[in-house]
Amino acid sequence: MSKESDQMKSHSLIKTPDRDIRGHVFRDKLLKIIKEKSYEKKEVTLASGKKSDFYIDCRQTTLHPEGAYLVGKILYQMIIEAGLDIEAVGGPTMGADPIATAISVVSQFEGKPLPAFIVRKEPKKHGLGQWIEGKKNLAKGAKVAIVEDVVTSGSSSLQAAKRAEEEGLKVVAIFAIVDREEGGAEKIRDAGYNFKAIFTKRDVTGG
Repeated sequence: MSKESDQMKSHSLIKTPDRDIRGHVFRDKLLKIIKEKSYEKKEVTLASGKKSDFYIDCRQTTLHPEGAYLVGKILYQMIIEAGLDIEAVGGPTMGADPIATAISVVSQFEGKPLPAFIVRKEPKKHGLGQWIEGKKNLAKGAKVAIVEDVVTSGSSSLQAAKRAEEEGLKVVAIFAIVDREEGGAEKIRDAGYNFKAIFTKRDVTGG
């Protein structure tokens, strides 16, 4: 294949019409990857301390080439359609790192650049001792969205939101790839944030 053909193919992929998202083509493709790469039926202990008979490791999807693109494309569209004038996206390291990056890259191609940022678990023990990476790209008081891979109790999302707000940002929404439907969505909304997920547990597990 010629270099020109490769460039045309790449351009076509990035500029895939948004109707594909609304028609669920992208969503269906992403769900297939999540089921193949991220979903496992086994006994595990979750970060919340709860026991579960299944595990969803979204990093296997967000670090996959097509998976990352689909996550970025779909969440970017959800952010725009929310109509909240969101100016940047970020979340708790490390699950949110590839998600925020994917959204940011897609946003550049879509003509509405959204900087990405990372909320650390603890401040750096050297240098500037920052809690948030990417702050130089963010205006004071910028309206931002927190992004997550999987929401269970909602605690990590809310902790990231609190830290972002302490750093001078205005968190207006939280978005996730999967809502495990274990109370996290309600907890986030009760805290005053808009919340949306691409999928619920039932979408992934089929029950």
